[in-house]
Amino acid sequence: MAPMKWFWGFLKKYCGLLILGLVMTTLISILAIVNPYISGLIVDDVIQGGNFGLLPRLIVVLLLVTLTRSVLRFSYQVVFETCSQGVLFDMRDAVFRKLLSEDFAFYNRKKTGDLMSRQTGDMEAIRHCVAYLIYCIYENVLLFAFALFMIFTVNSKLAVLMLLVLPFTALTTFRQSKAVRPTFAHIRNCFSSLNAFVQENVSGNRVVKAFAKEDFEMEKFNRENDAYMEAQLASSQVWMKYLPVFEVLSYLLNVILMLYGGYMVIQGEITLGNLVTVNGYLWMLTVPLRMAGWWVNDIHRFITSVEKIYDTYMEEPGIKTPIAPVEGRKLEGNVEFQEVSYTADGEEIVGDISFTAKKGQTIGILGSTGAGKSTVMNLLCRFMDASNGRILVDGIDVRDLDLHELRDNIGMAMQDIFLFSDTIEGNIAYGRPECSFEEIRQAAIMADANHFIRKMPEGYDTIVGERGVGLSGGQKQRISLARALLKKPSILILDDTTSAVDMETESYIQNQLKKLNGQCTIFVIAYRISSIKDADLILVMDEGRIIEQGTHRELLAKNGYYASAYRHQYGEIPRPMGEILPFPAAAKA
Repeated sequence: MAPMKWFWGFLKKYCGLLILGLVMTTLISILAIVNPYISGLIVDDVIQGGNFGLLPRLIVVLLLVTLTRSVLRFSYQVVFETCSQGVLFDMRDAVFRKLLSEDFAFYNRKKTGDLMSRQTGDMEAIRHCVAYLIYCIYENVLLFAFALFMIFTVNSKLAVLMLLVLPFTALTTFRQSKAVRPTFAHIRNCFSSLNAFVQENVSGNRVVKAFAKEDFEMEKFNRENDAYMEAQLASSQVWMKYLPVFEVLSYLLNVILMLYGGYMVIQGEITLGNLVTVNGYLWMLTVPLRMAGWWVNDIHRFITSVEKIYDTYMEEPGIKTPIAPVEGRKLEGNVEFQEVSYTADGEEIVGDISFTAKKGQTIGILGSTGAGKSTVMNLLCRFMDASNGRILVDGIDVRDLDLHELRDNIGMAMQDIFLFSDTIEGNIAYGRPECSFEEIRQAAIMADANHFIRKMPEGYDTIVGERGVGLSGGQKQRISLARALLKKPSILILDDTTSAVDMETESYIQNQLKKLNGQCTIFVIAYRISSIKDADLILVMDEGRIIEQGTHRELLAKNGYYASAYRHQYGEIPRPMGEILPFPAAAKA
């Protein structure tokens, strides 16, 4: 019931339009009984009775009723389509907003293609229900009821005989509904899996081509496609079993009318005009019987889609803005980690992290792959919450700050660079879309990106492909850096931002970053010592812990991990009197 209540929350906004549409549907259903009745009068009173003067008036009534029904049918279809598009817009907007609020853990669990299927196929099933299914079922129920009533006015015995078909129809509908529901849940799961597979392969097509694995991926696709086809066929087998029953029951009404109705005309119990009238109502009985099976399918497709979307929507993010956050302030950029630890799935990722960064300082973070460098910065941005300890920004625990304002004060050039399918200007201005072009150009100059952007066919208006396709790794890094710099944040995080650029470019960028001295606190995550040697504080991490910290000179003097890394990159460590610092025993091992 919860998913349907949630759906009703979107539908009730359009109750006025729905009621208007249902009123017009009711009028159409009432008018549907007129034409068969007049047809009977034409047979009895005009053709057999010879009252030809009545014919023009009856024809005018037939034309007026037909025209009125046509206008009303067009109108209520527009009304229901408007409702469906409104519900779809509101629901899609709400779901997308919820997706934006989800944390990293949510996206680690979910596949992109699966989430896309919620916004496409499942939404379309809901639109179909509102735009078509509601009025169609309502109209046909009314038509069936009105037709039975009119047949009772003609001859009650004939009506009762036709009414005997109803229990069999109800039983068949119930059994089909029970059998078909699980098949639609399976279909939606298979569709989501297929959608996720295709999306992943389209995004990773360069890797597929690079390893010449097209045949391998086709085999995997065929398995997914076959699973979806088998799910569809399993559902088809259910309605193949029951739909013929609905067809037989609907045709049985024709048999009853032709045999028993014809017999009654011969016996004089009803007139030929009465038989024509009942025959005119017959379609109002047979159509609902024939379509019942299809409607059951559509209803369960709708219910399954609502449940799928609801389940996704109701997943609450683990990272939320506190109920009463500290907000409305520009952060200065003072950062302090107090014995911070983070555990995921029972495994400690980082532990006992403690350091202080004052406003305007540059903090370098060095360590091997998997040492926890990016995790520390993710904790600062509250992409995840610390399991133990506190992270303070300007003396305030990040968990007490408004989440949007915290991140709005942080500029980040991520390790995994993502560029949108937009112009280069649009990508750089993503954090500050209202900024001037001159500010964009200055940010690009600082990131050493201006010169290669100007050489592109359309300069800053050049469209980059999805995820920056068409740009080199170094070019993407520099655009990402320009995007972070343009934001003018209180805290700037550069996660391995210059790994794909040459030493000359790296030196230029470092000199440009020095111009920010005092303006913001800078965290630089790097593997190359050249990127961090001028930092005010260098943190050396290994296996999730800080094993050394200090300035470049202090760490060299300690002759530990940092000194070992320096030798690997530079060969030797110069000393004041020309001495060469001995290689640490741990490094030799």
